[in-house]
Amino acid sequence: MSQIEFDAETSSDASDPYARKAQTFPRLDNEMVARVSSFGSEIDVAEGTILFRRGERSTDFFLIKSGSVEMLDLDGDGLPRVLTVQGEREFTGELDLFNNRENLVTARAAQNSRLVRVERGSFLRMMSAEPDIGEIITRALILRRVGFIKHGQAGVVLIGPSHAADTLRLQRFLTRNGYPHRMVDSEVDPHAKEMVAALKICALSLPVIVPPGKAVLQNPTTGELADALGLTETIDRNVIYDVLVVGAGPAGLAAAVYAASEGLKTIVIEGVAPGGQAGTSSKIENYLGFPTGISGQALAGRAQVQAQKFGARLAIARMAVSVDCSGFPYRVALNDGQTVSAKAIVVATGARYRKPDLLNYERFEGQGIHYAATAMEAQLCHEQEVIVVGGGNSAGQAAMFLSQSVNHLHILVRGPGLKETMSDYLIQRIEKSQRISVHPFTEISAIGGDRYLNSVTWANRKTGEETTRPISNVFMMIGAAPNTEWLNGCVKLDKSGFIETGIMAGVATSGSPFETSAPGIFAVGDVRAGSVKRVAAGVGEGSVVVQAIHQYLRQIPARASQ
Repeated sequence: MSQIEFDAETSSDASDPYARKAQTFPRLDNEMVARVSSFGSEIDVAEGTILFRRGERSTDFFLIKSGSVEMLDLDGDGLPRVLTVQGEREFTGELDLFNNRENLVTARAAQNSRLVRVERGSFLRMMSAEPDIGEIITRALILRRVGFIKHGQAGVVLIGPSHAADTLRLQRFLTRNGYPHRMVDSEVDPHAKEMVAALKICALSLPVIVPPGKAVLQNPTTGELADALGLTETIDRNVIYDVLVVGAGPAGLAAAVYAASEGLKTIVIEGVAPGGQAGTSSKIENYLGFPTGISGQALAGRAQVQAQKFGARLAIARMAVSVDCSGFPYRVALNDGQTVSAKAIVVATGARYRKPDLLNYERFEGQGIHYAATAMEAQLCHEQEVIVVGGGNSAGQAAMFLSQSVNHLHILVRGPGLKETMSDYLIQRIEKSQRISVHPFTEISAIGGDRYLNSVTWANRKTGEETTRPISNVFMMIGAAPNTEWLNGCVKLDKSGFIETGIMAGVATSGSPFETSAPGIFAVGDVRAGSVKRVAAGVGEGSVVVQAIHQYLRQIPARASQ
């Protein structure tokens, strides 16, 4: 019995993909098998034949006509272990079929088998031409990745103190990028010391990432980790894209989905992970079509798969540092030295939370001060007293999520209350919660601690009264500072640094409301001056801007001849 079969039989968790075998490992009917076969070629393989290996890129899709195929993970010593065995009319692969990242698993023929091999280009055409089959395959590939994440399979091991800033940084990067991993808290897990000793590393080197069959990574930067795990892609500097989307928040992902689905050659550049600020939200309940709510990470993950399914490329852990708008096509320089050329650019870099001017603030960032409130952060403050600073919807969503597990939660707002900045449904819930206190006209005046934050003082701006509490976790969600420094004066900004578009940018009234002062450069979402700072608004802008891009691309020959 394989590990996945064992997990499916013993799991009572309805959210466990391994308990949903018919969807996670579906069998196509004979008519579907015939249609898939028309996109590939039939091959006979002997028992033990490797179809693809962990770490390879751009692997092909295999449909099993007879025989069986084993999916293999690597254990801590780099030795293969069987995850599952797939049989007749089942198919191989998981989410990396949609991109050019390194595979997480190895596929090996378990017996003499007859397979249909569909090469990468043909696979993407099949997914578009056969939507009913594409739906079954897409759902299965997503569920397989969710299963890997849930059970800590086919990924890496992260060892380090769970409250340390670098441990949280690495864990957050892996989590938000949907990369399977197992967390070992070096301060709590009794086996951690043995693991560190076996790896022959010094405890001072923690945190470390342990990839199967590869060298241990000692506290890598985000870019180094992405490179080592094969999450990044090499960009061909000779390729000119129709559309370059900078930023993979809701607005950027929407632009990528619609541009790619309408046949435009599209690439997305993202500095950390898909989702933007929305990706750090535990639950968004007022987004159309999700009556029970959806987490920002889940929404971003689905949009990412959707964009890649239509052919968009996504380059993560790569930040735009400058743009050359003096010629055509535009050229954007990235922080790793690569450049991307595109006929049109969609700026969707969003905004970041502002930082208060407090002594020792940077020292406690990631070690008590957080900018996200997901399950990962909630574990750090279970049954503790915490603070959320801010009066917007992000702060309200964080407060409601955290209040389920903390002892008490304080919301600090500089203004008179929440009505001016927060949705009513959140205000009502906050007012009814016995675990939440709202402090108007209040801001943090001092923070303290040794290695980690353990003391916070806040002051009432009207009365001057100060309160000090033994608090170890503060969630900062105040204001918005636009991510526009990299634009080098290429487009017109307002006094706060947001991008002016449409009439504000001097674009004629007949032009797009999303076009900037530079023809062919558009801005959508939170980075745009005057935008509504809501997920749905960003998605709307990202989808609508593609129409303006089409119009601009049609005008390029005429402009070039002038």
